[in-house]
Amino acid sequence: MEELIELNRPEEEINSLSPLTWAYIGDCVYDLYIRTQLVNTTNLKPHKLHIETIKYVKAKSQADLLIKIQEKLNDEEKEIVRRGRNVKNHHLPKNSNVQEYMYATAFEALIGYLYLTKKFKRLKEILD
Repeated sequence: MEELIELNRPEEEINSLSPLTWAYIGDCVYDLYIRTQLVNTTNLKPHKLHIETIKYVKAKSQADLLIKIQEKLNDEEKEIVRRGRNVKNHHLPKNSNVQEYMYATAFEALIGYLYLTKKFKRLKEILD
């Protein structure tokens, strides 16, 4: 993947990005991970793949996953999650409550941060 997508920002610069920026890219990374897993492990047709993907990428599922892994996060990751959860977001969720949406944003921020900082081994551990 590194050859396909150039990630060249220094970590100090990534640290200064908004947690919503981390969440923006984290949403894409997590969605691609889930879609790839489903393609690799099922023989579903595209519409069914989409329906199955939604089960994993919706805010409630992401919030539940974050709560499940929270104790396994290191201090740096917990800080990323805290920043992602507490960021002011003026988008109102339509299919979840505000708390679920905040936790989902925090989960996506963590995924995006790990991806942007090229911590691929840790990212894979969390995604698996």
